[in-house]
Amino acid sequence: MSGENNMTENKMSENKISENKNNVLIEVKNLYKSFDLQAGFFAKKDKNVFAVNNVSFSIDRGETYGIVGESGCGKTTTARMMIKMYDATSGEIIFHNADGSITDISKLSKKEKKVYQEKVKYVFQDPAKSLNPRMTVLSVLTDGLKYSTRKLTKEEIYQKAKDAIISVGLTEEDLQKRPSEFSGGQRQRISIARGLLLEPELLICDEVVSALDVSIQAQVLNLLTDLRRDKKLSFVFITHDLRVACFFCDRIGVMYRGVLVEEAEAKTLYKAALHPYTKLLFEAASGVRSNSTVEVKTTLEKESGCPFAYRCPNETDRCRNELPKFVDKGNGHKVRCFL
Repeated sequence: MSGENNMTENKMSENKISENKNNVLIEVKNLYKSFDLQAGFFAKKDKNVFAVNNVSFSIDRGETYGIVGESGCGKTTTARMMIKMYDATSGEIIFHNADGSITDISKLSKKEKKVYQEKVKYVFQDPAKSLNPRMTVLSVLTDGLKYSTRKLTKEEIYQKAKDAIISVGLTEEDLQKRPSEFSGGQRQRISIARGLLLEPELLICDEVVSALDVSIQAQVLNLLTDLRRDKKLSFVFITHDLRVACFFCDRIGVMYRGVLVEEAEAKTLYKAALHPYTKLLFEAASGVRSNSTVEVKTTLEKESGCPFAYRCPNETDRCRNELPKFVDKGNGHKVRCFL
């Protein structure tokens, strides 16, 4: 019996411990991230930027979760913690494996981190910067496989690159070209192909259409929609454009100054937005000029009040001094607002 107990304890001490009962792929729990400002000669000592403040959400298998907000709201920082590019200051990110076990990514060894980052891939905003102009597309796609945990032959690597480039609407001949020979939309397709190479379960897309013309945006979004259907992918889709998010995403979380202020199904958020900041974003997306001329403040301490209070036309003393709870108003529509 004692041997069985020891085995149970050992299993519980590992990162892979429980069953996934609700089809959840990844959970973010009470996530915080602060950055030290002690960098450079004129830096402020003993100061931190609190980029992410107590963010929690989950994503189901096959679901697309949008994170929306202005520049500096913490959406990219949140995504980069999910891929383990940044370590969280506190909180948990739990990945649910296909076999029913779970992985706490804060406790990964170097080897386990490699395995995890093959399941979760990141597509950057600017392909011109993320694609090496001196390399062929084939090298761009496959160079990282040198460090992969999978032992693949040259023939298998080439076949994966061929399949990936064809899946994003380019051709096998394009593998021998260089990124500079392609348009911006085509380079973004190459970035997406690189993310698809090892058949990940979650693809994080960081402002992947923001630098593209509207017609090219539509083509890339249609491509991502097809990939989601054909490969049963889950997505984190980061954007500042609520219209794009409502078109592509299943659910949307709206962030402001590192805080998740509203979350709802994309198909209902545009007509049922509750938080004044979400309404402001929809007005901006519709071309309505805002009366607010106040810039987003840098968060130099953990939020003790509503992060939007200083811009909100309806703010009260309570808003300035107390952080509203993230309350479910029904059908999964959550909002962080007293009013």
